[in-house]
Amino acid sequence: MHGYGGWNMGAMGFWWILVLVFLAALVWASIAYFRSGNYNARETPEQILKRRFAKGEIDQEQYDRMLSDLRK
Repeated sequence: MHGYGGWNMGAMGFWWILVLVFLAALVWASIAYFRSGNYNARETPEQILKRRFAKGEIDQEQYDRMLSDLRK
């Protein structure tokens, strides 16, 4: 009757599952992106320097030198 032996319903179900997986991945990626803080691209160089100093990536001497270079 159907000509595909019932494969039509299986293919439709497969596409719906594929769409749901895509939407779930999109939601997951959006949440991860906003939690990482990467969306705030308007951070100034001085703010980046302060954050690096606060994290311990650079010491006081490096911070002072880089800050003075930025302010020149």
